Amino acid sequence: MYERKTEPLASKRVYYKRIASNAFRVLGLFAIILVVGTVGYHFSTDPSTPWLDAFHNASMILSGMGPIVTSGFSVGGKIFSSLYALFSGIVFVGAMGYILAPGLHRIFHRLHLEQK
Repeated sequence: MYERKTEPLASKRVYYKRIASNAFRVLGLFAIILVVGTVGYHFSTDPSTPWLDAFHNASMILSGMGPIVTSGFSVGGKIFSSLYALFSGIVFVGAMGYILAPGLHRIFHRLHLEQK
């Protein structure tokens, strides 16, 4: 996917294409996780959380802003909320690393280019 140490530095066009590709993949992953979170919040609470509130809770957890008040949640809803928050935190950190990987690779590659 990336050039080796002995190869020349990729052009800016290739570099920007890599960042855009990684960002697009991460946005797709976030969309899937947001749907899972919304459905999970809607069906794991008793009575069912309205769809808009479920989407709001899932969005807030996924973005790292924190949970909304869960005082009306059942035990199942609180367990889902906790597991979803842990999962979202790990995915968020990994996704940011994935988006930043081309930039870090470019920096390290520039530092280690062999001078001819």
